[in-house]
Amino acid sequence: MFSDTSSRQQSQPRARRNRVRVTALTLSFATAGVLAGTVPAAQAAEKPSHGRAYQCRGEGLDPGARIRYRTDIMIKAPLSTVFKLQTDVERWPAWQPPVLTAKRLDHGRLRKGSRFHWTTPAPPTVPDTTMHITSTVRQLRNNACILWAGPAVGKGARIDEGVHLWTFTKVRGGVLVHTEETWTGRQVEEDVPGSTAMLGQGLEEWLRNLKATAEARH
Repeated sequence: MFSDTSSRQQSQPRARRNRVRVTALTLSFATAGVLAGTVPAAQAAEKPSHGRAYQCRGEGLDPGARIRYRTDIMIKAPLSTVFKLQTDVERWPAWQPPVLTAKRLDHGRLRKGSRFHWTTPAPPTVPDTTMHITSTVRQLRNNACILWAGPAVGKGARIDEGVHLWTFTKVRGGVLVHTEETWTGRQVEEDVPGSTAMLGQGLEEWLRNLKATAEARH
């Protein structure tokens, strides 16, 4: 599954092991570690605001992607606090355990065209593998939304493109944070339900970490 066309000649037990490896690697891209909870894949396109098309300055997710997930969370903290936490990418490792490193590839404020590189480890089932993700900001509106995209590449593993959208809406008592993401790529598309479930777990964990950190600072 991660090799060339000779993989078709492998035995059935080896194929089963490879399918497990694909699922583990999709998990690593999302959160790079131990995740709490399980999100049924069937809910992925519907949880929670299934009727609304979210965008940032007129741009949204890949409409043709087979792997997608969306979710929301209410955070009781100022909008500026939440937005700064999310967009100060170099400080992600301080509050997101799954993020090992994060580095800006340009200078100045985060803006359209900004690029950053971050890493996340594969789970123990795939040793000696770290996913390297290079993201480019496609759109950003201060205190409102951010959209980025990029590939994730590891030893023998690849997600061709992940497109990730965040929106931040000030409401009574805090901020409603919405996030959704799509993945494309041959490897992850070999198991769409499994990849979707892993993506969902990762986004739910990211939101919980963002909520906990922002509310602790408020």
